[in-house]
Amino acid sequence: MTSIAPPLLPAERLSRYDGWRGRLAVEPRLQRLYAWLAPVVITLLAAILRLWNLGNPHTLVFDETYYVKDAWSQWNLGYAATWPEGADARFAAGETDIFTTAASFVVHPPLGKYLIGAGMAIFGPGSSFGWRIAAAVFGTACVLVLFFLAKALTDSGVFASVASLLLAIDGLGIVMSRVALLDIFLTFFVLLAFWFTVLDRRRHLDRLATAVVRRSRGDDRPAWGVILWNRPWIIAAGAAAGAATAVKWSGVWVLAGIGLYLVVTDALERRRLGVTFWPVDAVRQGAASFLLLVPVAFMVYLGSWIGWLTTDGGYDRHAADASPATGIFSWVPLSLQSLWHYHETIYTSMTGMSSPHSYMSPAWIWPLLWRPTSMYAGSATDGENGCTGGAAGCLEILYSMPNPLLWYASIAALIYLIYRFVVARDWRYAVVLVAIAATWLPWLMYPERTIFQFYTIVMWPFLLLALTFALRDVAGPARAPTDRRLAGQRVVMVFLGFAVALSIFWYPLWSATQVPYDFYRLHNWMPGWI
Repeated sequence: MTSIAPPLLPAERLSRYDGWRGRLAVEPRLQRLYAWLAPVVITLLAAILRLWNLGNPHTLVFDETYYVKDAWSQWNLGYAATWPEGADARFAAGETDIFTTAASFVVHPPLGKYLIGAGMAIFGPGSSFGWRIAAAVFGTACVLVLFFLAKALTDSGVFASVASLLLAIDGLGIVMSRVALLDIFLTFFVLLAFWFTVLDRRRHLDRLATAVVRRSRGDDRPAWGVILWNRPWIIAAGAAAGAATAVKWSGVWVLAGIGLYLVVTDALERRRLGVTFWPVDAVRQGAASFLLLVPVAFMVYLGSWIGWLTTDGGYDRHAADASPATGIFSWVPLSLQSLWHYHETIYTSMTGMSSPHSYMSPAWIWPLLWRPTSMYAGSATDGENGCTGGAAGCLEILYSMPNPLLWYASIAALIYLIYRFVVARDWRYAVVLVAIAATWLPWLMYPERTIFQFYTIVMWPFLLLALTFALRDVAGPARAPTDRRLAGQRVVMVFLGFAVALSIFWYPLWSATQVPYDFYRLHNWMPGWI
């Protein structure tokens, strides 16, 4: 016989209602707390891993020999200057003012070197911490921007936390933030450009749909859409892509990729909204997007050359004086004509750059992680500098090695994401794939160039986004049965646990920490590693 519960007294009803209302009030507060606490904690972790022992080794490592000295002479003179023989050792010993006034030929634009120079101006050019602090700050900022980008893509704090955490603890991100090279600055501005593009997408498509519906006036298929100019995030994306190009020329491919994405996305949306002449309509909007995106990028890029333009000693600074342009280009100032001549020289030099190097790695082999780059290696005998490595001695090494589990899993996730995009046509997958294509595929056109595995730092955050998408699918959708969700979440947690453990195992080799030689040998998993 079924028993019937007695009716609740008014006081009991009120008590239950208050408890239910209290839970509803607490949950949003917890969500708001997590929304700002998660990125703060992850960014602080990234900062600790990048700033700890940053000044070690106190020597110019790998290509720091170019960028640090060029940055300091550029900071003082407005252009990169030459240095005397043996300048590396003298610079590390504190002789930082021995640069000449003779111009040095450099192949990369000035912005990244200005950022390095700013750190040196604040902390002193004789401080190896000062050489690298700008890279560490921007590398830490990459983790935060990746969180915001992932959050904008999915509106999921958990998804964004996983993606940014993976970058925070990964070796490639850590090492490239601990050396005064240009690539981490390039990575930051590329991430910023794609984040701004995603922010524009939501705003633009909503406004486009509203405008088309109003214009249709009840008709099922309006002939024309509208041209939208009020898109501040596109202007911001153009500025970020211009800054990326002002660090390294490879940033221009990102600008092109974003432009192509904007045009295709807009065209597909106009077709979906039923605009009759959507291809021509998309071209009209594409022209407007070009004017919003490209001119600001060009102005930011040109602005990075202000030191070269306003001084007289830079390389090729007066190349156009003897033979100025005639005809329709005669109005261009001689300084800009000389800058164009300098760019022609840079392009010729970069396309023919094919000096053999023991760590060179062509772009087609990057997915295999065949030859990561050692930035620095120093040895010590037993008892020297606190070494307790026994007869084999100790090593300090700065090795731009990504977490191998994350790397290979990300390559597999990229293949999976391509499949998922073909099946689902999800715009979020398209953003990630465009970013990877813009930062990897152009390098395949230069198989003869001397390039390195660490160039992948620019595409690495987007590979981690692909991996995070795959992990989310493994965890299962919210509507999946409870058993399926629990099993998937356990797999993801185990994977993340192994990733953290591997990062701990590899961190000494990512931070130039002195380790016994036998510990170092435990990391020689493949012939091309170290």
